[in-house]
Amino acid sequence: MTSNLPLPHDKLLDLLLDVVCVVDKQGRFLSVSAASERVFGYRPEEMVGRIAFEMMHPEDRAASLALVERINSGQPSHDHENRYLHKDGHIVHIMWSAQWLEAEQVRVGVARDITRRKRAEAIQAALYAISEAAHSVDDLHALYKRVHDVMGELLPAKNFAVAVYDATNEQLSFAYHVDQFDAPPSPIPLDSNSFCAKVIRSGEALLLTPETAEPTLAESSAGPDQQALDWLGVPLISGTRVIGALVLRNYSGTTRYNEQDKELLQFASTQVAAAIERKRTHSRLEFLAQYDQLTELPNRTLLLDRLRSALHRAKRDASRLAVLYLDMDNFKHINDTFGHTAGDLLLREVAHRLRQCVRESDTVGRLGGDEFAVVLDNIGRQEDAAVVAEKIIGALSAPYLLEGQTLMSAPSLGIAVYPEHSQTELHLIRRADEAMYEAKRSGGKRYVVVDGPVKS
Repeated sequence: MTSNLPLPHDKLLDLLLDVVCVVDKQGRFLSVSAASERVFGYRPEEMVGRIAFEMMHPEDRAASLALVERINSGQPSHDHENRYLHKDGHIVHIMWSAQWLEAEQVRVGVARDITRRKRAEAIQAALYAISEAAHSVDDLHALYKRVHDVMGELLPAKNFAVAVYDATNEQLSFAYHVDQFDAPPSPIPLDSNSFCAKVIRSGEALLLTPETAEPTLAESSAGPDQQALDWLGVPLISGTRVIGALVLRNYSGTTRYNEQDKELLQFASTQVAAAIERKRTHSRLEFLAQYDQLTELPNRTLLLDRLRSALHRAKRDASRLAVLYLDMDNFKHINDTFGHTAGDLLLREVAHRLRQCVRESDTVGRLGGDEFAVVLDNIGRQEDAAVVAEKIIGALSAPYLLEGQTLMSAPSLGIAVYPEHSQTELHLIRRADEAMYEAKRSGGKRYVVVDGPVKS
């Protein structure tokens, strides 16, 4: 038989999803409805007698105290927000309606848990911020820092890393690494037992907590990433390729990463991967515009640009520079006899040997075919260029062992010096070119200085 008697007033309050509470002027809880356990984690009897401000997030106490003073002066509040610390340690966002009852000298408040709504708003703002940064930031390190900051507003992200996979060397390096205990690690091989390498090999996210990590720990060797209580890593995927990973580590025992955190980090990884690919594509296009694809030496455009800069410094500092123009003897015969593949391999080896003959501050460039140029920056005297030319002739005249074939070739060089032979970059190049042809007509495997005798 169903009773038609009305429920007692306090029982009705306990059915509400919102928390109804009564506090005195000092903010001490006098009564609390049953919903307190769902919202704050505390049963009503655990809250009665406690001061509300002690449970409040420290950063919100000053503003809430000023608001309470206005409420106690007779100004009700219907929608103010603040944060409390749940019994298990996480933050709870509360929207309050509160009013002071003068006759009873108490404040009555209704607390609504808006944590989910606030998190949804924060996630939406975070996703927008990450997407905006990924499309507007040119510096990848700045992007990683921005993603780190945004993650830190939503979940434990004090320890954050971006690992980038180098497919050529099959190893991982850390383009960004912030950890409260560990310094950035050296590059590690892809076949290592680290969690990060496992994420990149599998192309799948990995979420580990102390409760779930034991099977994975048993398979892995000890390392920095295994020391965290919680570990979350997601792959950076571009098309069908895994190009790296985003990693979060949490050493705190009060919070745990969860599936929502994994989804958020996966969204960030999509944006970061796209930004990395855009940056790589842009860098590749820049490289193709300025460097020779075969030898990876500066092309004519970049060589002339560097020569202009060197000339500007030489004029400013009243110093000298030299341009060496060289051509490989018998190259056409080698190409015709052994094929273009052999010719390409020869040119690559010539480029490699040329780099070994000059200083880091000098520039070696390929002008086309088998023609190369060298800019010797800031030389003391004309004879210094001749010393380098002799060194180049010796290095480039040594036999070339290419695909089982021993090939012989040697350079002919022309030398033009600033300021003796010209004042402009194009004229220096042209005069060095003319001197090179004079060396070639004289039998090759030698150098000629502009307006000077043949030197063999």
